Amino acid sequence: MKGPLKQNKSQSERAPVSGGLLRSTGIVSLLTMFSRVLGLIRDIVLAQFFGAGVSSDAFFVAFKIPNFLRRLFAEGAFAQAFVPVLSEYRETKDQAAVRALIASTSGLLSTLLGFLTLLCVLGSPLLVWVFAPGFHQNPEKMALTADLLRWTFPYLFFIANVALAASVLNAHGHFATPAAAPIVLNVILIVSALIAPSFAEPIRVMGWGVLIAGVGQWLLQLPPLWRRHVLVRPRFDWRHPGVRRIGELMLPALFGVSVSQINLLLDTILASFLVSGSVSWLYYADRLMELPLGVFGIAIATVILPRLSREHAGSDAASFARTMSWGIRLVLLIGVPAGVALCVLAEPILTTLFQYRAFTTEDTLKSAMALRAYGLGVVAFMLVKVLAPGFFARQDTKTPVKIAVLAMTVNMVLNLALIVPLAHMGLALATSLSALLNAVLLYVGLLRRGIYTHEPGGGLFLIKVVLSAGVMGLALWFASPLTVDWFEAELFRRVVMLSGLVCFGGGLYLGVLWILGVRPRQFVHP
Repeated sequence: MKGPLKQNKSQSERAPVSGGLLRSTGIVSLLTMFSRVLGLIRDIVLAQFFGAGVSSDAFFVAFKIPNFLRRLFAEGAFAQAFVPVLSEYRETKDQAAVRALIASTSGLLSTLLGFLTLLCVLGSPLLVWVFAPGFHQNPEKMALTADLLRWTFPYLFFIANVALAASVLNAHGHFATPAAAPIVLNVILIVSALIAPSFAEPIRVMGWGVLIAGVGQWLLQLPPLWRRHVLVRPRFDWRHPGVRRIGELMLPALFGVSVSQINLLLDTILASFLVSGSVSWLYYADRLMELPLGVFGIAIATVILPRLSREHAGSDAASFARTMSWGIRLVLLIGVPAGVALCVLAEPILTTLFQYRAFTTEDTLKSAMALRAYGLGVVAFMLVKVLAPGFFARQDTKTPVKIAVLAMTVNMVLNLALIVPLAHMGLALATSLSALLNAVLLYVGLLRRGIYTHEPGGGLFLIKVVLSAGVMGLALWFASPLTVDWFEAELFRRVVMLSGLVCFGGGLYLGVLWILGVRPRQFVHP
């Protein structure tokens, strides 16, 4: 393309080439579902080979540290600050200005992350002490975690650049490649787990696999960036006005969008003081809780942020409110039954997926306690992902950060209050309750500012969803013990019976919704 584009671009040039919110959400959800299935396979393999003990605790902490920072900075605060500014540039400026913004942002991000990575690799023992202070009681676990972290932390550098590329592609209406990136991670970690027993120290192979996966995910983003003429050479220009605006929005957004991740990390810190296996029990429960959150909650949030940013830039308040309402209704439709199912079917799910070889019945029961506690917060976790973009699309980061700080404070108080009587389950329950508070306050804030208004029938829709999910939960509660002895049955019977329960529960939920008058056409965005 020669020369800059004209300022007065047509609507077709400015808007992403997406075929609609529901279609884009479907694409992201489908690819994310495939990734999550591979993630479950990965966790099944890990559970069989490493169980829940010293080596698994060490790896999960070493992996959680860069993964937490990825969610906090890259996919959390950075994406929520970068996408609205990028959308504004695409609406009001030419292609050269857009490319300059991307280049300057990429240069600054890579420089800062490169320095941070070097610093943390050199100081990995100190970092482990900060994130898992309870490990100092076990010098072997402490040393192993620090050694693994030297391999896993550089993953942050590559995955943050993946997040930058994903934000650019999403703003241009391309969602498939960014959504497919986690597939690379899961495939590489599965292969690493399978070949690990051939090495003298198998768990170290997992650390190497994390780094390789980061490089692979980054390489995957390059071709679609090149095809859209937005693959640019990084340029260090911290004075660029767009970059400075992103920085202003990003600092408070660190808390505003990622409070749930901070709460989960606090769980890990406190769990490090509990008996060995506690970190792993929380990990496996969290992974299952993140299945509906990742497949649907994050997918919905991913596709509505560029739309909300564009509608705000175009001063289309009515469309902005409709998009928010669409996201909230879709989250309730999926999140409520998902939370109920995780609570009711905790043991069947965990025994079917993980209870083999090194993963014992006690591990299943302990993980089920945490899964039920997380299940209570599934809807809240998903709502936060959808409600927060309502503020960030308007470049308002102050309101979410105030709410997030309050929610984090409540989470810490609840952690300290519940960890003694409920151990690791208390940590999971505190996280869910603080997420609920976060979601409620975000929702009230949107209403008070007139950003979102109740649509007719919204309350009745919620009643129908809760009633349908309640019928499904009761049916599954009575049916589950009658199907099979989940702790003793062989793999094939577990899989068949669990699949049958899921299909039965899902069909019953949709059937009751249909009887109550809920139809698919109600979820097609106007």
